[in-house]
Amino acid sequence: MNHLSKKLLKISTLCIAGTAILMLNAKHSSAETIYGEQPIAGITVTLDKYYNSGNTAAASEITVAALESSVAAYDYNNLGIADVDNHLNIRSGPGEDEKIIGKLPKNAGCTILDIDENGWAKVKSGKVTGYVMSSYLITGDEAVSLAKKVGSLVATVNTVTLNVRAEESLMSKIVTSVPIEEELEVDEVSTDWVKIKIDNDEGYVARQYIDLSYQLQKAVTVEEIQAGVSGIRAEMVAYAKQFLGNRYVWGGSSLTNGTDCSGFTRGIYAHFGYYLPRVSRSQASSGHTISASNIRPGDLVFYGSGSYINHVAMYIGNGQVIHASNPRTGIKISNMYYRSPIKIVRYIND
Repeated sequence: MNHLSKKLLKISTLCIAGTAILMLNAKHSSAETIYGEQPIAGITVTLDKYYNSGNTAAASEITVAALESSVAAYDYNNLGIADVDNHLNIRSGPGEDEKIIGKLPKNAGCTILDIDENGWAKVKSGKVTGYVMSSYLITGDEAVSLAKKVGSLVATVNTVTLNVRAEESLMSKIVTSVPIEEELEVDEVSTDWVKIKIDNDEGYVARQYIDLSYQLQKAVTVEEIQAGVSGIRAEMVAYAKQFLGNRYVWGGSSLTNGTDCSGFTRGIYAHFGYYLPRVSRSQASSGHTISASNIRPGDLVFYGSGSYINHVAMYIGNGQVIHASNPRTGIKISNMYYRSPIKIVRYIND
């Protein structure tokens, strides 16, 4: 094992099936139980045990202290954080002419596996392994310091399907349902419930069905569209993917400088001569309603709280959608069922 690979990056809260999990540094276990995966990007600190006492204020103080202690305890020379305005392209090889296979959003983390003599860094982040120019990465002590500021508290679903409730009660109205391994942005933590955000909706999930962690963002993949899809639908999907990692701005309509969910779909469609209403509810009421079994790339999928629509995404094939989600993640690709769809609408008649 070379020197670089010994400096493992991710401090994980989950044991992923089929992945070897190693205990990194037992002498710090009194402050935090820390596990690492190699090689995988992002920095994730387990926080679960600090929220089991019921004292959220005290837990928050311990969390910050534990984070500082845990991060300081390791040599993160292989940690890179994207130093860009929107996103950094990850390529299949070391060169500007190589194919783009992923995008690293601003302040997202990666593991630096190697750097060649021309400054191309081989990195791994999330599901993406590829090459970026090292000059666009923050590294060393500066990266460790920044990681403490730009990471966020995340709840990862650990059950097959989890209901998001309007209030802290199993009798409360279901806002939506989310699948296993979906990552939710955390607002507040109590003994039995966690207040979360999903897109721009808020709700509560039962504490026992999620794992808490502190994470950096990861790279997003640029996957090939499904075989057999061609024409304008294929072009729309390819065009939409150019904006992966770009900013979410409520009320925004710029695909490059910031947009919300309906501004994103409206902008994609306008590029191809289709003019949609401005807000998601109006977009949902126009076009032709179709079933999930008939969905094709380019069709629009609508989500919301109960039956109230307030979010829209575009289907890109292979069970996935692309959407402007929220300020933390920006424009991203998700499983179509990352939450319960309310309606599917078709505008393209081909």
